[in-house]
Amino acid sequence: MRFIKSIAVLAAMGSNIGTSASSVFMPTKPPAVPLAVRSPYLNAWLQGESGCVLPGAWPRFWTGNVQGWQGYVAVDGVAYNWMGGAPGPGPVNQLLLEYTSTKSIFTFDVAQKITLTVTFLSPVYPDDMQRQSLQFSYVSVTAKSSDGASHKVQVYMDVSGEWASGENSDKVQWEFGTAENLYYLKFWRENQYQFKEANEIASWGSWYLSTGFHDGLTWQIGQDTTVRNQFVGNLTLSNTQETTFRPVSENWPVFAFSHDLGDVKGDEIERIFTLGLTQDQVIHFARQNNTLEPVPGLWMSFYNGSDMEAVVSFYNDYKHAVETMSHLDQRIENDSVEAAGKNYSLITTLALRQTFGAFQYGGTPEKPYIFLKEISSNSDIQTVDVIFPAFPIFVYLNATLSRYLLDPLFEHQESGAYPNKYAEHDLGTFPVAKGYPQGDDEAMPLEECGNMIIMSLAYAQRTGDVGYLSAHYPILAQWAQYLIEDSLVPANQLSTDDFAGTLAHVYPISKRRFDTNRVCRNQTNLAIKGIIGLKAMSQIAQLTNNTDDFKDKAEDYLMTWKAYSINYDANPPHTTLSYGDRDSHGILYNIYADKLLNLKFVDQSVFDMQSDFYLTVANEYAVPLDTRHAWTKSDWEMFAAAVAKNETKEMFIDKLAGWVGKTTTNRAMTDLFDSITGDYPSGGPTFVARPVVGAMFSLLALPKE
Repeated sequence: MRFIKSIAVLAAMGSNIGTSASSVFMPTKPPAVPLAVRSPYLNAWLQGESGCVLPGAWPRFWTGNVQGWQGYVAVDGVAYNWMGGAPGPGPVNQLLLEYTSTKSIFTFDVAQKITLTVTFLSPVYPDDMQRQSLQFSYVSVTAKSSDGASHKVQVYMDVSGEWASGENSDKVQWEFGTAENLYYLKFWRENQYQFKEANEIASWGSWYLSTGFHDGLTWQIGQDTTVRNQFVGNLTLSNTQETTFRPVSENWPVFAFSHDLGDVKGDEIERIFTLGLTQDQVIHFARQNNTLEPVPGLWMSFYNGSDMEAVVSFYNDYKHAVETMSHLDQRIENDSVEAAGKNYSLITTLALRQTFGAFQYGGTPEKPYIFLKEISSNSDIQTVDVIFPAFPIFVYLNATLSRYLLDPLFEHQESGAYPNKYAEHDLGTFPVAKGYPQGDDEAMPLEECGNMIIMSLAYAQRTGDVGYLSAHYPILAQWAQYLIEDSLVPANQLSTDDFAGTLAHVYPISKRRFDTNRVCRNQTNLAIKGIIGLKAMSQIAQLTNNTDDFKDKAEDYLMTWKAYSINYDANPPHTTLSYGDRDSHGILYNIYADKLLNLKFVDQSVFDMQSDFYLTVANEYAVPLDTRHAWTKSDWEMFAAAVAKNETKEMFIDKLAGWVGKTTTNRAMTDLFDSITGDYPSGGPTFVARPVVGAMFSLLALPKE
């Protein structure tokens, strides 16, 4: 169905096709296009400054650094560029870019003779740990005559040593080989430094560019200009490799394949390439006693620890990947449209690969782990308040996955390695999960205690795994005790929106009574998270047959919170950003957890009041996060949209969808932007490629009526 729509779009372009037509974008033009996005280290994008036009533009790592990736096609002896910024042949004409949840599909016209379709497929397997454990991605190149005549066609692809190291001065090595029905080009950093990064790129592991054997397949390893000129001038490669290993930037070694497709006429002819990384050990993790231990890549258990077995299996699995991802793409599109319309599906489909691209799968089938990298903000590992906004995508796709994210946090803290009584913020800097034995992590006590309790209950509700709650009850109760002490009137502490700073508690006040003559600035939204966390803990206590010491506290706190936080005199009434600051307001996104858990705890009138209020303060692209800035966060916008009235829900979604297609941000989708200009926040941080966009699935994660 999707490809029928694509053909209709191309047909509508009529006589413009093959001349100077501008590319069409479906469902919209994104800030950046995911190309190969499957893990923190396989994370390549076509950035928006290219106009999302692939010919002539270098693919880039999520940091914005170039990852040399060049594609040519030759038709009747003349070569053209379909990807990459290398000098030489002129570009093909890009007709269409279409993205689905798992694919980015480019359609090119080549000299009004050949239609070339290039599909970047980064599969996401929420129900298949074996397949998801591999850091590999597919590229399909398909050629078909567009004028009815027969044409001779050759296609070419290379990658550079830039993929193997974040420092261009590092030496790389390489080799050519065959395995079963594959040819492969392997390259790696000569000096391997396990669990180290250079400019966010792993300093260990081996990269593979592979393709299936067909008549007319040739290969070459050598200097970029030499190899590329060999193809352009001869339409074939030399089947040779240079023998002098060298630094990435010394005569820029590239690793190239060429397929001669022969005479192309009526039938499509397809060639498949795979690109990816193998790492035997993926994370250094302090499970017990503050002792760091290597965690094997989960793929090792399924493929006998063999790179070649993994590479061959992934290539041979292409047909299954296409079929399975087509079903997943359709599921997400259909569910999104049913929940909130076409604009909502535009958003969710762009978020899937970005979310899963921040995860590293480790451990064994008996004890799997998913480790999260807080991409671009500070590279923390297993950040609780980054897992929390991403959580809806797991609840929707497969709630069992959330356990594998929570397990490292529970294991580390239950070992006694973390001295504070509240929940740890993260486990260190990716890929080293050493924790904070001195208790000196970024302190977000209320934020993380509430998050851990809410997520634990959500996992148990959706999977029926009450035993998980029983196993972790002592530490959950410990965190809940912190909520009893601090949730109603939080101390001067950070929330997840740490870039905005704290809200100071200027004068002490009773935690049971609010004196409006005093000034008390505490985060209204943070407080309600803690209070909902207490209500969630009440359910956990009941489910695990423990004494419920939390229900009465939660209900008492909620009643008092409403007196503290709501400006009833405003028109329309709304909650304040902080207690007593009647002129302030913010997005009350933390009430989403009440609906996610189906607690029926927070009064519906609060949801309705906020829903009505948001309509009055919306800017061009979004509702501001709060009155301190015009900045907003798309993850929290979608939390708010999910629990709002229909009109307000549509407002949030339509504005965010409009922003996706118009924003001047030009890298992997940011979650923090200016609600007026649509650009990155002036004077603020630049967030890109973060997994928090899992929050785009907030509507789909809610319990079914």
